[in-house]
Amino acid sequence: MLVDFWHWITQLSNSKIVALLIFFPLFIGIVLYVYTNKERSNRLESYKYMPFQEDDEPEVKHEKGNVK
Repeated sequence: MLVDFWHWITQLSNSKIVALLIFFPLFIGIVLYVYTNKERSNRLESYKYMPFQEDDEPEVKHEKGNVK
């Protein structure tokens, strides 16, 4: 029985179906995990404006004062 199952999976047409049945629920599970938690969802939504925010350059202080 196991040998027959192995031969069935190794056929290219059947392996595509098996891959779909494995990876599609995995993808849906990851999406649900990411977007169902309200805190995580709000944090991810705040990241969408990140490219438009200006970076503030930090001051570089040397040991012997502010020498540039």
